[in-house]
Amino acid sequence: MKKYGLELMLGCLLLVSFLILSKQAAEVSETMSSTENSKIILVDAGHGGADPGMIGVNGLEEKGINLQIAVKLKDSLEKQGFSVIMTREEDKGLYEEDSRNQKAQDMQCRIAMIKKYRPVLCISVHQNSYQDSSVCGPQVFYYEDSVRGKNLAEFIQEELNLGLKVKRPRVAKGNKTYYLLKRSESVLNIVECGFLTNPEEAGLLCKEEYQNKIVEAIVKGIEQYLKQQKI
Repeated sequence: MKKYGLELMLGCLLLVSFLILSKQAAEVSETMSSTENSKIILVDAGHGGADPGMIGVNGLEEKGINLQIAVKLKDSLEKQGFSVIMTREEDKGLYEEDSRNQKAQDMQCRIAMIKKYRPVLCISVHQNSYQDSSVCGPQVFYYEDSVRGKNLAEFIQEELNLGLKVKRPRVAKGNKTYYLLKRSESVLNIVECGFLTNPEEAGLLCKEEYQNKIVEAIVKGIEQYLKQQKI
């Protein structure tokens, strides 16, 4: 009887020890995963392939400008030690050619990539347009209910206003309708770098020097945000 009681006690101790060790291992794994993810940033070059995005002055297509800036952003972030995931690195959409709704599939694939890699944040590069050709300037959008998304957007918006010497500075704007903002499981900002319908700004957006200024501003905004989040 005593022998049985002793075996039972040892069995319980072994079980408790196993549970404690399992919990510690899970915590270590979660910490390592969190640390790894804190260095991953997803950069999304909007549109691509059959979807040109906005058509600006002289037939200028948004998709090409987006990709040029996104690639530069990737290079700059990697120099800062981040691992960068690109949704696309060439002129093609994220859809199958025979898809009945290429646009929907494209957007779903971008969201799937965010879910797969779980980046600490996402930057979706876009260009703006408006019927009034005098309207210009960059603007950053975030999901309206996301506190972190708002913080990131405000940092990037401020740096863009300063770095591009915007005469009429805009403020970061919340939104609940954009598909990427609604569906993203990570903090995501849509960065509208400028207006392709404004002749002067459209010309600047095509120039490498101006694109570099945009990238520098975005990176500075990201660094300030991550510093605030202590990541």
